[in-house]
Amino acid sequence: MMRLNISIQQYDKPLLLICLALCAFGTIMLYSASWGQSFIRSGGLTESLFLKGHLIRVFLGFICMFIFLLIDYRSLKLIAPYLLIVSFLLLIFTKSYYAILGNTKPARWLSIGGFSVQTSDIARLSLIIFLSYYLDQLKLQIKNFKSGFLPCILIIASMMALIIIQPDFSTALIIGAIGTIILFIAGAKVKHILISTLFAMIMSIPIVYFKPYRLARILSFFDKSDITENGYQAHQALLSLGNGGLFGVGLGNSIEKNHLLPTPHTDFIFSIIGEELGLFGGTLPLLIAFLYIFYRGIKISQKCTDPFGILLATGISINIVLYAFVNAAVATGLFPVTGLPMPMISYGGSGLLVNMVMIGILLNISQAKKSISGGINWRNFNFA
Repeated sequence: MMRLNISIQQYDKPLLLICLALCAFGTIMLYSASWGQSFIRSGGLTESLFLKGHLIRVFLGFICMFIFLLIDYRSLKLIAPYLLIVSFLLLIFTKSYYAILGNTKPARWLSIGGFSVQTSDIARLSLIIFLSYYLDQLKLQIKNFKSGFLPCILIIASMMALIIIQPDFSTALIIGAIGTIILFIAGAKVKHILISTLFAMIMSIPIVYFKPYRLARILSFFDKSDITENGYQAHQALLSLGNGGLFGVGLGNSIEKNHLLPTPHTDFIFSIIGEELGLFGGTLPLLIAFLYIFYRGIKISQKCTDPFGILLATGISINIVLYAFVNAAVATGLFPVTGLPMPMISYGGSGLLVNMVMIGILLNISQAKKSISGGINWRNFNFA
């Protein structure tokens, strides 16, 4: 029997505060990591070129966050299928557009009004929303391979394929991992997940092998003596962390950011944080902050009585913590080099906006306005 479960509470203030703190901390560290690059890029005119761009994105991100905080997350059910279709069309259009122009650069970005949008970021958000919506509709059918699990895994695989041909293999893997975890939480059988994962691993062998730079990254990960070519970035990242030690060399005093470590303000900003603030003053508190966001997200899903909200809150939480820890794992040499940013810290446009939209959705779910459910709560799912 359906029951009307009504509760009123404020949004999750600790979650909002930790996100505000991360954005403030990220702005400080981004300026520290990028001022040298800004000086060169601007021809010696300014040291704050990247800082100005980042501040604009942070401002837009907060606007997006507060908009989605005010919009009832259940309304996303109405647009979930269309959002997924749009994200697929954007991925196809981006690759086609680059091919028509004869542009040989990675087809990952679309320029809209002077603002670059990474289409895989939109795809990531749309997939989390759609899977949450679709799995809510399926209910226990997800345990059936043909009518439940297979359609979901085909959608995930199709999105991964379009992102791989951009090419952006690391983002495709992360999106695949997020989608698979959501399926598991929704009640998919472990044997179905293991079979699809094994199939994906087999398919990834030729994908890696026939792209020399991908294979070189994998080989350099196992060959630690390669510190001049393919293993250069990873080696410099470790040197940066080693320079910082436990307490760091001081804010602004990084050596590696001065043209030794590539992309110090984007993919390897974690290493600069470690060098300047050390383990105890920088990297460890940062990872604890992301774990706290994950904790708050799971607490929000626990209190939610709507299956769509439970899956959406959990998917968003997994997305944020997974990106953060993969970025840290690359910087510390635990993973091969990828191009994944540190959420709310690294320089970037669409990635920051999408993450802030996700935080806004998570805050809206935490308000627990009016829920209609058939006795379903988070304990009905696999993480109980």
